Amino acid sequence: MHTRRSSSVNPDPSPTGPGRQRTRRSSPRRTRTVGAFLAAASMIVSACTSGGSTNSGNPAAEAALAALAPLPRSTPAALAPYYGQKLTWRSCGTPGFQCSTIRAPLDYAKPDAGSIRLAVARKKATEPGERLGSLLVNPGGPGGSAVGYLQQYAGIGYPAEVRARYDMVAVDPRGVARSEPVECLDGRAMDRYTQTDFTPDDEKETEELVGAYKKFAEGCGADAAGVLRHLSTTETARDMDIVRAALGDRRLTYVGASYGTFLGATYAGLFPDRVGRLVLDGAMDPSLPARRMNLDQTAGFETAFQAFARDCVRHRDCPLGRKAADVGRNLKSFFAKLDAKPIPTGDPDGRMLGESLATTGVIAAMYDEGAWAQLRDALSAAMQEDDGAGLLVLSDSYYERDADGRYTNLMFANAAVNCLDLPAAFSTPDEVRRSLPAFEKASPVFGEGLAWATLNCAYWPVAPTGEPQRIEAKGAAPIVVVGTTRDPATPYRWAQALSRQLSSARLLTYEGDGHTAYGRGSACVDRTINAYLLRGTPPTRDKRC
Repeated sequence: MHTRRSSSVNPDPSPTGPGRQRTRRSSPRRTRTVGAFLAAASMIVSACTSGGSTNSGNPAAEAALAALAPLPRSTPAALAPYYGQKLTWRSCGTPGFQCSTIRAPLDYAKPDAGSIRLAVARKKATEPGERLGSLLVNPGGPGGSAVGYLQQYAGIGYPAEVRARYDMVAVDPRGVARSEPVECLDGRAMDRYTQTDFTPDDEKETEELVGAYKKFAEGCGADAAGVLRHLSTTETARDMDIVRAALGDRRLTYVGASYGTFLGATYAGLFPDRVGRLVLDGAMDPSLPARRMNLDQTAGFETAFQAFARDCVRHRDCPLGRKAADVGRNLKSFFAKLDAKPIPTGDPDGRMLGESLATTGVIAAMYDEGAWAQLRDALSAAMQEDDGAGLLVLSDSYYERDADGRYTNLMFANAAVNCLDLPAAFSTPDEVRRSLPAFEKASPVFGEGLAWATLNCAYWPVAPTGEPQRIEAKGAAPIVVVGTTRDPATPYRWAQALSRQLSSARLLTYEGDGHTAYGRGSACVDRTINAYLLRGTPPTRDKRC
């Protein structure tokens, strides 16, 4: 199970929707509705961070980390040609939306050594006379297409009053979707990769898993080894500032979900004087090393799963037992049966449902409680009728695989960014084995698979350039950090930690389930964020909804 850092759910409620965000009640993003937010797996991919430090929730340990240093306020002369660009808008095939491209330095240390082309899209404010500026949006991932998110959800699903006052804008980050995407495996090879046994039982299966990680990494390196060195979150944040300038905005107004919160916080740390109104929804903690991040996410999925278990047993069609305490054990037993003998799915390409694809399908549904009924149906069919089609649909939505067997580059970009941003959580299979007790304690159901998923960055073709760090953004305007108490992908404690780090943060807490909170059905959350975006009024400190 390939897990990503934390991506938001897909706004598209369709099981074949895009990505890894959570499913919203009335909106879609890659939100994690069943299909889009399969971010669960992404998280683990993002688990590629370093060693075993466990500073989450420890203010003294967090304080010991270096803080992200802001860049000089003046634009270096070497970057002036990039900052002087003008966007030329054209129709891009989706009614109401315009598209453009912009260039950014491939390497900010050598801006004259080559550039990378970024795709930009916008939907103009519906009341231009009352326009407040541009509102950039990012759905998370890393690897989620912001342009796709804008066209499929944000540009039509954000509150009408917000769309009236802002030009809605999205930029596909470098290496993602329309912005010179990283490609690693073709569809057939990716099918084989997603079916790899991520819970090896012996040395032979361990070697097969390591071989799969190496082949994945080699494919990415063969595609664009030079570009892989320059896909970091810091570089993408700097790209956003070039876009801000090209849009003519003095300050950046931005809503980022899941990994998009790390991107937004990084921007604030680099350019605190250019922060306008920033909403960081489903917040990440930038001070965490990879291993700690993965453990926290594993515990987050367990929290979400326990909420699902309590809900499941309230329904007569729950296939996992009549008591919530039995649900996890029964699911684990079912996974073991699939590990020994996969079941048919009716897939035209002949894919069977084994433990890995089934686990990914379950994790995908954890992003949004709106997907729980679909998960119950899928589990019932698989457990009672040996029909794995429903769980395969959920898994495919997580991996963004379409009916023709084609994958978006979500998982490729996810690994590329995660493995560059932080040192790998584990370097060898033996290190994973020694950590299994901690992961299985965090989640008896998902812990083993999520622990092994963190090994992928150990074989990455380029060395990491980032480290865990605090982000303070001293001098920035008020920033709204949003945390959901039972968020599976970005645990609530991360929102608390980020709000302590950012000097101007206001924490907005949503007491509920699912990944992220804005546009998911809470009138309190939506009203609070709308007031901030439209009137610049941040919530009172520690507001709860």
